[in-house]
Amino acid sequence: MNDFKRAEELNEQGNAHCDAGDDDLALQADEEALRLNPKSAKTLYNMGLVYKYRNDWANSFDCNLRACALRPDDEASRWNLAIAATALRDWATARKAWADNGIKLDGAEGPIEGDFGLTPLRLNPDGNGEVVWGIRIDPVRAVLRNIPYPESGFRFGDIVLHDGAGAGTRLLRGREYMVFDVLELFEASKLSTFCLEVKEATEQQVAALKAAFDAASMPFEDWTATVRTLCKQCSEGIPHEHAKDEVKTPEWSPTHLAGIAATSHEEIEAILDRVPGIEQMDIEISLELEPPA
Repeated sequence: MNDFKRAEELNEQGNAHCDAGDDDLALQADEEALRLNPKSAKTLYNMGLVYKYRNDWANSFDCNLRACALRPDDEASRWNLAIAATALRDWATARKAWADNGIKLDGAEGPIEGDFGLTPLRLNPDGNGEVVWGIRIDPVRAVLRNIPYPESGFRFGDIVLHDGAGAGTRLLRGREYMVFDVLELFEASKLSTFCLEVKEATEQQVAALKAAFDAASMPFEDWTATVRTLCKQCSEGIPHEHAKDEVKTPEWSPTHLAGIAATSHEEIEAILDRVPGIEQMDIEISLELEPPA
């Protein structure tokens, strides 16, 4: 068997190992394939893909840059090169890769700070896969505009790096949006996540709390009312049927959990003091997640 055919076999083996979740074996097969056929853009792309999902940006950058040099018309390699360049803050390379993909950007150099619209983002896609909304500031970065659960490790205002390939969809006001998996935290927010628990609350009381925080322009999210739990298939946009007893209309819960994005307890207390009837509410506030040191 000649080297070219053996390299093709190793490519297939690498893909199979990658699909099975064994990145180490995938890279071993790809590296041997590349030794036999050093000009294989396909092998370099596959290696760059594995490194991307490992957040090994230097190696992902190198593999995709070499793949692009060998196959300049390959859009997928250019996207992954741009993602790796963004992670490495190599704005010149990222801008060129986006331009080569036909994406128009503001400015000529430096960080990309545009408005690419709303997008749903899946935090920790290999974990619980919480989906929140954000504003995209470039093709693969977005600012979180929801308050994620503290256990996600993310906070309101975080800038995240996300994948370029969609993974499911969400509907908002009748429009369908592609969901993108978050790859990593790019820039941390300065806000902490606080949890507000109000017990034996009426709908009017919870509405008064939300109105007070909205009036003060402090992010407030009623997790009890707004968060839905989806199965993995539904979350990733794979249609399937549910039994009728699995689909239930949520009822009013007298205990409500809400997330607040703020810098201190004092800020929150100052707003609560302005809520009508606050003395009749049983409220507990706890600091759950602070910005990294």
